Amino acid sequence: MTVRNGRTTSLLTVGAVAALLSALTPAASFAATGDPLRQYAQQQPHWQRCAPDSPAAFQCATLKVPLDYGDPGGRKIDLAISRIKAGSAAERHGALLLNPGGPGGAGLDMPLSVGTLLPAAVQRQYDLIGFDPRGVGQSSPLGCGLTDDEQNWEHAYTDRTFAKDVAWARTVADKCQAEEGDTLPYITTRNTARDLDVIRAVLGEKKISYLGYSYGTYLGAVYTQMFPQRADRVVLDSAVDPTTIWRGTFQGWAKGAELDFTRWTEWAAERNATYRLGATPDEVRRTFWDLVAQADRKPIPTEGAPLTGDDLRLGYDAFVHVETASPWIAALKEAAAGGKPAPAGPTTPAPHPAPPTFAHSVPADNAGAAAWAIFCGDTGSWPRDPEQYRRDAIRDKARYPLYGDAGSNIQPCAFWQSAGGEPTTVVNNDVSVLILQNQWDSQTPLAMAQGMHRALRGSRMVTVAGGEGHGVLGVTKSCADASATAYLTTGRLPAKDQTCSSK
Repeated sequence: MTVRNGRTTSLLTVGAVAALLSALTPAASFAATGDPLRQYAQQQPHWQRCAPDSPAAFQCATLKVPLDYGDPGGRKIDLAISRIKAGSAAERHGALLLNPGGPGGAGLDMPLSVGTLLPAAVQRQYDLIGFDPRGVGQSSPLGCGLTDDEQNWEHAYTDRTFAKDVAWARTVADKCQAEEGDTLPYITTRNTARDLDVIRAVLGEKKISYLGYSYGTYLGAVYTQMFPQRADRVVLDSAVDPTTIWRGTFQGWAKGAELDFTRWTEWAAERNATYRLGATPDEVRRTFWDLVAQADRKPIPTEGAPLTGDDLRLGYDAFVHVETASPWIAALKEAAAGGKPAPAGPTTPAPHPAPPTFAHSVPADNAGAAAWAIFCGDTGSWPRDPEQYRRDAIRDKARYPLYGDAGSNIQPCAFWQSAGGEPTTVVNNDVSVLILQNQWDSQTPLAMAQGMHRALRGSRMVTVAGGEGHGVLGVTKSCADASATAYLTTGRLPAKDQTCSSK
């Protein structure tokens, strides 16, 4: 379904540097005599096979970027990038950067894992470029020494457990400060966007095209805001709302969960003869909440760990896929009545091809540590008073019974020492962008994508009516693929927003 450490003066300099660079033409960027960033643009990547077990065409290189763009002559960090060259030299248009989301998601393998699922016409025209964002994977990865339990950030609210939740949030923040305090202030979306522009320059491109999923849509939007003249063809798939970064994003999941749940109750009621969950949506709803109450008294046995009532509530994303949620809830009902244990979840994930074995291992908590760096560092709007979280969790549990309390409960950002060194990016531009969105997406609900659409005045949006799940292009092979392919291969956006059927 996410930073500062007393370096305010330096980070204010970052903003000045960004403003200067954004004003330059693409050809002039990094080219001014004496520009301290020029050294990064002039790097010559040493491309080599990414791993012994990866295809020869899948190449990797490591660049250097400044940890602090306000001090480009200071500490440098690694930035791992990858590529698969365009399938046709004659048709090549440029470079298409790929980001899988997160935050904290590694993207070095994307030219293989997602890029090769893209339409053939796109593969022919673009060098597919993957990268691990700063602090992630092979790019100078963060690690806070967090235990598995400390990485579990979805906490249901109760008066009894709130003090424990506050202690957890403080512990995560303190551990990250102790382990990575000198680095955390610079692991932000704005700095990652600056890294993208270094990649652009190193590749010799005046402009770059971009495909980002989930959090990657926010990264892409920030890039268009900071470097509007260097954005070519930009596709944002399953978009977040840039006006709600980041606590509002967590709370937005709760609103979307109720819509998904209501849709599921209607679908299951129409099929009561099959699933026996209730003949009306209200009856289906009561069946589920009765299960929650039973699981609160005695966890329901499954083929995995027993499920509590909070487990059922916080697993709200199951209801997006109505055809798999219904038999699972029916099996839980049977198990709660003394029958055989239910499956641990509504579906068994299809196995994914194993990623290549990259050179360097990463800390076990890298994804979580990087996510908190972004969530807490992109904005200073997180409340500092634990009681504010308590009040909000109580309020939102009443408003949104499935996930409202978890979406508003306390998080490590309440205690993050380096939060909000740069102002939150205000996304408001007319760069040409294509937004793709499934109607039923639990991780980035439709309302979030509509918020992105409003912020990007030059955008068009294609909504997949009835589309379920997270990710569109190259993921579900939906009706939106044609619009995305046309835009990426010709540069022409649809004349107006479109809605097409998933069937």
